[in-house]
Amino acid sequence: MLQKITHTCVGTCSRQIDIEVEDGIIRNVVFTGGCHGNTQGVAALVRGKRIEEVIPVIEDIDCRGKGTSCPDQLAKALRKAL
Repeated sequence: MLQKITHTCVGTCSRQIDIEVEDGIIRNVVFTGGCHGNTQGVAALVRGKRIEEVIPVIEDIDCRGKGTSCPDQLAKALRKAL
């Protein structure tokens, strides 16, 4: 079953993350705002992977002492899908 998640980011340059997950596999990730190259790269790297595989790798990454980052916000959004 396809699950769509919209996450409003807190503390990052990206404002929102839209995610499609099917049977625990990340099918698509789109960031709104943020550094376009980096967010595209993160999205491409997680596509096709299992949620449980991705979360521990990207959670708690800090960007410039903000206490969070775009990858960390993605991890928070993916937890909603579990």
